[in-house]
Amino acid sequence: MREKRYILFDLDGTLTDPKEGITKSVQHALAHFGIAVDDLDSLIPFIGPPLTDSFEMFYGFTHEQALEGVRVYREYFTQRGWRENQEYAGVREMLRALKTAGFSLSVATSKPEVFALRILDYFHLTDYFDVVGGADLDGTRIRKADVIRYTLGRAGVSQSGQALEQVAMVGDREHDILGAKAVGIESVGVLYGYGSREELEAAGADALAEQPGDLVRLLQYNLKE
Repeated sequence: MREKRYILFDLDGTLTDPKEGITKSVQHALAHFGIAVDDLDSLIPFIGPPLTDSFEMFYGFTHEQALEGVRVYREYFTQRGWRENQEYAGVREMLRALKTAGFSLSVATSKPEVFALRILDYFHLTDYFDVVGGADLDGTRIRKADVIRYTLGRAGVSQSGQALEQVAMVGDREHDILGAKAVGIESVGVLYGYGSREELEAAGADALAEQPGDLVRLLQYNLKE
């Protein structure tokens, strides 16, 4: 990887573990359509991709049904689901070390920005980030590449080739890696989240990190090159 100055982080599966809140929110949405799901683990694939895509892919919803599913999902998530979340061990120390080393840190998540801010505030992580960029509630900015471009714009990073060489995207699913490629930045896949090594390698991650602490060693090394 080339030397980096700006690091973008995914949220779900990268900074925090949202399994309980997301799967229960999906369960609530599916019940609205008469679909009973008792095994919450079967809903783990919903963690990461845009929700509309997941409803369409995994349950064959039409786009209109998927939009309704997202609306009902948010009924539960807004009230309870966003708090049913856990900070990954080592994440806070990793962020502190990178911030101290002089990196500019931002969040770029397909989760609606309003919820991302609420979750980061809840875990007292907001102050580590210069920008928190997320999706909008009307669904016009949900693709990872669009969120990355939006976040870079807010961070004041030129989207020319030379400036983009200083940026890396860190995430746990193929959508993070593919979004980074679409924008023209390098990416690091984390293996403690919800994407497998095979998924991240197939998507073309430039590097892999087993644990949050590995990100410190990997990115600090490149900063010194």
